[in-house]
Amino acid sequence: MANNYYVADECDIVVVGAGHAGCEAALAGARLGFKTIVFAINLDSIAMMPCNPSIGGSSKGHLVREIDALGGEMGKNIDKTYLQIKTLNTSKGPAVYSLRAQADKNRYKEEMKSVMERTPNLKIKQGEVIKIITENNSVTGVLTSSGAVYKTKTVILSTGTYLKARCLFGETIVQSGPNGLKAASELSQSLIEMGIKLYRFKTGTPARIDKKTVDFSKMTPQYGDENISPFSFEHTADEIKREQIECYLTYTNENTHNIIRKNLHRSPLYSGVIEGTGPRYCPSIEDKVVRFSDKQRHQIFIEPEGENTNELYVQGMSSSLPEDVQIALYRTVEGLENCEFMRTAYAIEYDCIDATQLKLSLEFKNIKGLFGAGQFNGTSGYEEAAAQGLIAGINAAMLIQNKPPVILKRFDAYIGVLIDDIVTKGTKEPYRMMTSRAEYRLLLRQDNADERLTKIGHDIGLISDERYNKFVEKQKTIEEEKQRIRSVIIGAKPEIQEFLKKYNSSPIKSGVRLSELLKRPELNYEILGEIDPSRPIIDSEAANEAAIQIKYEGYIKQQFNQVNEFKKLENKIIPDDIDYSKIRGLRLEAAQKLNDIRPVNIGHAFRISGVSPADISVIMIYIQQTKRLKNTEEE
Repeated sequence: MANNYYVADECDIVVVGAGHAGCEAALAGARLGFKTIVFAINLDSIAMMPCNPSIGGSSKGHLVREIDALGGEMGKNIDKTYLQIKTLNTSKGPAVYSLRAQADKNRYKEEMKSVMERTPNLKIKQGEVIKIITENNSVTGVLTSSGAVYKTKTVILSTGTYLKARCLFGETIVQSGPNGLKAASELSQSLIEMGIKLYRFKTGTPARIDKKTVDFSKMTPQYGDENISPFSFEHTADEIKREQIECYLTYTNENTHNIIRKNLHRSPLYSGVIEGTGPRYCPSIEDKVVRFSDKQRHQIFIEPEGENTNELYVQGMSSSLPEDVQIALYRTVEGLENCEFMRTAYAIEYDCIDATQLKLSLEFKNIKGLFGAGQFNGTSGYEEAAAQGLIAGINAAMLIQNKPPVILKRFDAYIGVLIDDIVTKGTKEPYRMMTSRAEYRLLLRQDNADERLTKIGHDIGLISDERYNKFVEKQKTIEEEKQRIRSVIIGAKPEIQEFLKKYNSSPIKSGVRLSELLKRPELNYEILGEIDPSRPIIDSEAANEAAIQIKYEGYIKQQFNQVNEFKKLENKIIPDDIDYSKIRGLRLEAAQKLNDIRPVNIGHAFRISGVSPADISVIMIYIQQTKRLKNTEEE
């Protein structure tokens, strides 16, 4: 580090780290008109995918569509750079339909970097931020390892897995960030000195193997959808359609598992060398073999890393075993008998924060102008990171303008669920978004993300008037098609009875509305087109949305009723100056948790781990009593 400091620049927003969180944060701040500087230790790491070559997936696809609906970039970028795209969970209900795309890793990061370079108000800098500068618990700047000071009003920390990172496999330990890039070695100490509580987390990645050494004839091809859906609401299927590239499915076997069991003592995960807590829902192959010892095999997906590379990603074989053991166990898998490694699998440990130190806006409670986003907040996944980065970027801009922060509720978006979970409950392991975490998931479908969030994005200033007007027209089309479906009467003619018989649907005795037939589980909007001659030619997304709203309207109405009950708790605001330790009758654990989290309303307090319904009753009585005393004094 240089001994002489100098002021290099001044700006409104500094973003530390240019992964998926940092990219969205920087773009949001700059697009809202604020001078923004984003730092990356290496510019080649911008929007890098150090792990799986994909965007979306179960619940993650929802996040990407929400990011797009708010005006973010991830959905547009993957639409331009995908290799294969498909909708998952189509055998289930629309609440869990999720888009997933295989990405061309190099094209994805090149395209994102290009977008950022062309964005007004945004500067990109290669450099390591080693210190956050504050005055009176407010951010005033950052210091880099070269001695440069950048004065700023706000800082967003989106450091990914770089903070004091080290990579491990077997007895090999390398002090580096992902993909061999330099770690951020000094910033952690600066954060500790600021009173920020850090955790040590761990994640991992599988080996990359050479395509020339794989026998695909022994594997099952996995194809993309013929009729694709874009991630971005700004794109149509025809605009992004391309020839897709196959992935392949194979399996581990008992030989694979035996090699792992015999060498567990050589894994740093089991020898105690690894200190960090790993992700429960994305375990290493050795962890899977130990935890699921009854399973005779595990799925392995072989995925291309790009169109112009021979590197293949071995999805499901993340490991920290020694290199020689990795090679041996990979070669037991059918189709990989002669595989050659291009990159060895490894585990990576890194520092992150206890996210309960943040407000729901993602600003630190005790440091004005300092925000956290992405894996720095204890989450895992590109999509979770991008979602937080977007919200942090928006709220940094709101803070500068002295405007209230944008806070999405649990019934607004998966983004709201994600942020509420990590800020209110905290996480002791890398947090991964799942559909099961969203209690109102029938309302939070990926198809209606624009309906839920586009107006918010427009009000913020990230959605253009042109795009917003198109959205309004789409909503009008949806309403018109719903009214039409409800008004069409289908008579009990012989040809109708034959149609119903063909689809194993009960016959009708008299005329019924088309909407009633649509609610039958064995029938859908597409099938009913055979007996619906008056159907207009409309946008497929609008038609799909209209059909879903009618088909599931009973369940949707039920969830709206639940949301209204939830809103009653959210509307009970808690004064921000309460000292919970002084409330008589409140348990010590609850008082400590409440003083740490500082809930903004009763609903928020209810979701804090360690706070019981009885504690909530005590708080509500206390608030009512103090309010009455205050009113009495005023009288």
